Amino acid sequence: MTTKTTTFTEEITPRFHWLAYQQLLDSALPIGGFSHSFGLETLIQQERLTTIEELEAYIRTMLATSWAPSDAMVIKAAYTHIPRQEWNQLWEIDHMLHVQRVSSEARSGVQKMGRRLLQLSRSMYPELNWLPLDEAVQAGRSSSNHPIVHGWVSYHLGVPLNQAAEGYLYSCIMTCINSALRLMSMGQTQGQILLAKLLPLTGSEWQRVAHMDPMDAYTNSPAADLAMMQHETLYSRLFMS
Repeated sequence: MTTKTTTFTEEITPRFHWLAYQQLLDSALPIGGFSHSFGLETLIQQERLTTIEELEAYIRTMLATSWAPSDAMVIKAAYTHIPRQEWNQLWEIDHMLHVQRVSSEARSGVQKMGRRLLQLSRSMYPELNWLPLDEAVQAGRSSSNHPIVHGWVSYHLGVPLNQAAEGYLYSCIMTCINSALRLMSMGQTQGQILLAKLLPLTGSEWQRVAHMDPMDAYTNSPAADLAMMQHETLYSRLFMS
């Protein structure tokens, strides 16, 4: 009598390789993040942010007042409503946080990054369930912002919620530092040191807001919002926003 045996490798092989999510966090991912400073260029050009210490304080503030209590809540909403197929609730939260962005450049920038991530991810993983999101985007019910697309892809790749939220916050920090490298007198080594210093905040800031209902999401960064609005009228610009 013979029995079929399953190898150890077959038993632990997930549907998607664990590095699939790391690929989405790569700074070289072609979704346009390198084109947007989201107001940082304004603050530096106005000499309101001139040192690495001030850059660190700015990133800490954005994590606490915008990225964690606002963008990360969209990711939580995706993980809450996708398995229940509660599409209207998900699109409502997506729209609510889209219109909370007071700067038209910021709204456009986050939306462009989301749509590029959607196009790229669909090409990379055509087997994922894209239909509900595609239909909502085409009908104008979803703005296809970067956070909701990040949440959609992360959920379908089997990434745990905590990891997906922290990963998104990491990408925000990394994008900001990469922008600063082109705007400030700082080198790559200094940038990496700052990134390493701020990494623990991705976990602590997420845990601070993880209990929130996504409908209670908020952003409270008026100085940054004003800088985003003023960016449109700068005399010279390296970035789109």
